[in-house]
Amino acid sequence: MVLELLFNPFSLKKKPWQMFIVGFFNSIIALILSYIVFKDAAGLLSVFLVVMSTLPLFYVTIKREEELDFKYPESRILKEHGKVLFFFMFLFFGILSAMVLAYVFLPQAMVDSVFNLQQSAIMNVNNAIQTGPSSAVVTGNITSISLFMRILFNNFKVLFFCLVFSFLYGAGAIFILTWNASVIASAMGNLIKTEVAHAINSIGLPSVATYFSAAAFSVFRYMTHGIFEIAAYFIAGLAGGIISIAFIKQNLKESRIYMDVLDLVLISIGLLVVGGIIEVYITPVFFG
Repeated sequence: MVLELLFNPFSLKKKPWQMFIVGFFNSIIALILSYIVFKDAAGLLSVFLVVMSTLPLFYVTIKREEELDFKYPESRILKEHGKVLFFFMFLFFGILSAMVLAYVFLPQAMVDSVFNLQQSAIMNVNNAIQTGPSSAVVTGNITSISLFMRILFNNFKVLFFCLVFSFLYGAGAIFILTWNASVIASAMGNLIKTEVAHAINSIGLPSVATYFSAAAFSVFRYMTHGIFEIAAYFIAGLAGGIISIAFIKQNLKESRIYMDVLDLVLISIGLLVVGGIIEVYITPVFFG
């Protein structure tokens, strides 16, 4: 209860950048506690602890968004949802930043313990790129239309589960998104370590500039397309949460609810398509 009471969700919507701090420090605390208490299951437990600390913020925010459907026209509602999207994205990047730093600077034994499941997920994704569709989230280099369709199909599955989790659990999509953040952090952290190792072999001891350039390369490599996918998943989670709250409050007879949810789902689908095109045809050109 202490962590979730430190920030007021109503003021955070006006200052969404503060959600970066929420995500960052909640993740650091979750990583430390999970490693100390359950070392063998630290990877999954840290995700659950982050979810537990942020779930009240998500629920209150989504509940407030559902109430807006009866106050404003659709254009104004979508504008308000846009503010919430920034709110969620800052949270995601706070979680991601904390986990990337942990992956890069923690001793390798701790990294292997905390990110073991995430590393396995990345291996599954790399195999899926070669063999066909899978349920994984992070994707690698895409070079053909068939692989583009696989990635798009996979991303649509993640979108579907964001909707389902949010509908069933109110703000349940935060679990999928936090897990996704931990997997992406593992991939980015590994890339940073690889780039730093190459720099060490070339110029000797690493400097701050070496880490900065490696981190910048890693961010652009995964976030050029990833930001569209993550935004789509958050929007889908918001849509599922709104209809979940409407169901609890017996507001499903209101057509404005369905119109709002449909708009959000269509926007999320469009973002996934854009993200897929960038991942397939643009990202490999610059970061292949």
